[in-house]
Amino acid sequence: MRRDNQSSVSEFILLGLPIWTENQGIYYTLFLVMYLITVLGNLLIILLIRLDSCLHIPMYFFLSHLAFTDISFSSVTTPKMLINMQTQSQSISYAGCISQVCFFLFFGGFDSFLLTSMAYDRYVAICHPLHYTTIMSQNICFLLVTVSCVLSCTGTLLHTLLLVRLSFCGDNTLPHFFCDLSTLLKLSSSDTTVNKLVILIVGTVVLTLPFICILVSYGHIGGTILRVPSTKGICKALSTCGSHLSVVSLYYGAIIGLYFFPSSNNSNDKDVIVSLLYTLVTPMLNPFIYSLRNRDMKGALGNILSRGKFHHYEHHFSY
Repeated sequence: MRRDNQSSVSEFILLGLPIWTENQGIYYTLFLVMYLITVLGNLLIILLIRLDSCLHIPMYFFLSHLAFTDISFSSVTTPKMLINMQTQSQSISYAGCISQVCFFLFFGGFDSFLLTSMAYDRYVAICHPLHYTTIMSQNICFLLVTVSCVLSCTGTLLHTLLLVRLSFCGDNTLPHFFCDLSTLLKLSSSDTTVNKLVILIVGTVVLTLPFICILVSYGHIGGTILRVPSTKGICKALSTCGSHLSVVSLYYGAIIGLYFFPSSNNSNDKDVIVSLLYTLVTPMLNPFIYSLRNRDMKGALGNILSRGKFHHYEHHFSY
């Protein structure tokens, strides 16, 4: 069956953010700077982990994948939003909209599973330190990332296949700055019961279960610390877990606020603003959290900079 028979809509209109037209220039500059910080900051994390052999351990293996996922996750929605703000064009093609939904769901799910893998890594490191190198072997790390990717891909494929079956006739206006799945379903003239059921099931697997696993991991970590109460032990646990807990709180806090405390049908502004929080703000804050709160990352940055200075002086004196 041709897509033309399935949908009479060739494009959607994105209403964007609930901001006054005269303030568009200020917000455009702000969001552009935030996006550039997100990309450059997370690229710096990947670069440091690649260059510093001291960071070639499971925790930073997962962190490098998280940094890449954050760049991708933010890049799915932000560039299109910025282009629309700059050109005053609000349209997005049908194919572009479906693609945006697909990649948004994939990287969002992948992010969630990676945060869970990082929590498990911290649990093993603190609760079973003697067996850490055995449990968190290179093969296990690769397996966790592969399984995370496959699970996220499966959920995304289900959503996408069900979405392209729907018909969109009449209203094609999305009160959002990107093609959000739940907002798209409200526009469809087809029966979306199966879609909503799959959202519930996949949402449980991709968001709820990982969040419970993270809480259980940190529950065990807290219990281990309390059983052997020492200032040194608590400080060490906080230094290794503080960064991850901050990111988890930001990511899941925004999602819980959006999906568990939905706004009224009359107002969509809160949903749009909260979506902006976890698509742009959280990925931007990750590099700051992991750089400022992590001694190893600061040390790696210092080593790279000092190495650069040394090479500069060596080059200078060679003349």
